[in-house]
Amino acid sequence: MNRLLLITIFVFLSLTGCSSIQEAYKGNPTPKDFLSHDNADIFMYEGIVYSNVEGVEWVLELDYTIGEQVLEIKKQKKKAYGFRNGTANKLPIGTVIYETNTPVYIVIINGEEIPYLAMIEG
Repeated sequence: MNRLLLITIFVFLSLTGCSSIQEAYKGNPTPKDFLSHDNADIFMYEGIVYSNVEGVEWVLELDYTIGEQVLEIKKQKKKAYGFRNGTANKLPIGTVIYETNTPVYIVIINGEEIPYLAMIEG
């Protein structure tokens, strides 16, 4: 009897633990969350989706300094399946991503600096 009770408690705790672990991973948006929208312009870096924020007013007011290259786009995909680090849906292959002294990352295309920001929940 004690063995059955112990197994039941173990299973219950395991399931409860799994659900809280799953909740922790639900926080940040995924490529799938963005790619259903035609105007999405994203790339993935270190497991986080970065989105084009060139129309966001507070970003336009930032006084940033461009730093080191952190990423080069290696793959372009329109679907979420296989969307990994170094993948973008609109940026061309070979596009370089630079860090700044702000939360914004910069892409330079045809001399234009385009800001991208990490899409982090919470």
